[in-house]
Amino acid sequence: MTPRDDLKTSIELKTLGHRIRHYRLQQGFTLDELGAAVGVAGSQLSLIENGKREPKLSLLQAIAAATHTSVTDLISGEPPNRRAALELELERAQSSSVFRSLGIPPVKVTKTLPDETLESILGLHRELQRRESEAIATPEEARRANTELRLRMREHNNYLPDIEELAEKQLRAAGHSSGALTHRTVSIMAEQLGFSLIYVNDLPSSTRSITDLENGRIYLPPASIPGGHGLRSMALQAMAHRLLGHRPPTSYADFLQQRLEINYYAACCLVPQTNAVAFLQQAKKDRNLAVEDFRDAFGVTHEAAAMRMTNLMTVHLGMPLHFLRVGENGQVERVYENDGLPLPEDVTGAVEGQIVCRKFAARDAFDQQNRTTEHYQYTDTPVGTFWCSTQTGSRDTGAFSITVGVPFDDAKWWRGRETHNRGVSTCPDESCCRRAPAEQFARWKGKAWPSARVHTHMFSPLPRGTFPGVDDSEVFEFLDRHA
Repeated sequence: MTPRDDLKTSIELKTLGHRIRHYRLQQGFTLDELGAAVGVAGSQLSLIENGKREPKLSLLQAIAAATHTSVTDLISGEPPNRRAALELELERAQSSSVFRSLGIPPVKVTKTLPDETLESILGLHRELQRRESEAIATPEEARRANTELRLRMREHNNYLPDIEELAEKQLRAAGHSSGALTHRTVSIMAEQLGFSLIYVNDLPSSTRSITDLENGRIYLPPASIPGGHGLRSMALQAMAHRLLGHRPPTSYADFLQQRLEINYYAACCLVPQTNAVAFLQQAKKDRNLAVEDFRDAFGVTHEAAAMRMTNLMTVHLGMPLHFLRVGENGQVERVYENDGLPLPEDVTGAVEGQIVCRKFAARDAFDQQNRTTEHYQYTDTPVGTFWCSTQTGSRDTGAFSITVGVPFDDAKWWRGRETHNRGVSTCPDESCCRRAPAEQFARWKGKAWPSARVHTHMFSPLPRGTFPGVDDSEVFEFLDRHA
């Protein structure tokens, strides 16, 4: 029996004991008087009432008859009165791992302990539990959780078959068979789950959408990424929480897992597996695989198309690959690889936030004059040669690049394989791109004093709360306004 099972049994016995005591006192019996009526010593009855001994069914039947009640009433799981409820709640609280980890001795409950004191102690326990459930992850914990999730997905080739099947089932039910997923179809999918989509201008800044479970509404912003991909995706993500049976996350790792799953579901709906695999297989047959064609065929963003390729190409085309979203300063913002591409890592194994080699196309593309077209490049690395296609874009926080690449032997299936662009990366060797040439270093050593630009996010705490980063008070005020 597990500790949790032991606790459950203990609480059940204590609840039973409280109910027996309640009905005994209701009839005006002392312990000895009831004991005599049912044929046991008063001391034995006291052990039962204190939850320290489990009575036989025959004894329960005798107690029920003597107290003019039923066995069903005695074994009910509900505390018989307010005092019993307080004592049982305190029993649970003092048995929790959170309380035990403090090393504080539990409070012994006696008859003379006032209800007000119990209420006060329980108030402290409730706040302790609340703070524990909202505890923020340290940066290291968050990075480790993210790394573990990335590695776990790599083991599965970034493919979740159950969610793929669920998405196709929902699409069929909504009547979608081919082409870009329309807003109307997304609305039908929501209606089939009992939700209506409502577009508002006053969503709290800490949220992308809000689902009103009581009234069956999904609130979304009135506009998003050009083309509407963002709005469709946000609506699908909100629905996914219900379809996937998510509960409020209990840890940062749980939050990240749920976020991955809802993003995956939305991608499966926007780029359905059956049609997407058929498209990719034909493109491979034609030796004309290209992210931009895949993107345009399903009406999604370049990044969404690139990420969807990582879900499908290894499992269905037998092709390992890598995906990178890199900021203009060279920092990795999002990553996936199962083809062995050497990437920088910190001591926790995390890649996000690390600076990629200057020789990678993901950074070289920023220097190209024509950024609107895909930039192709072969890159020689210490573990082999990789071919990749990179597209750049911009946003409020600066430029970024999206890269999809494969090992050299698979380049033959892709458009752009004829490129003569070639880079040579010897990273993690410092002399590759992180250390200045010896002559340059000698010339300027001790003669320069740069003023570093400190990124304010370095000092920002990780978001806290059941749903990290969400301001609950703003959400509840919003729901009151629209209820």
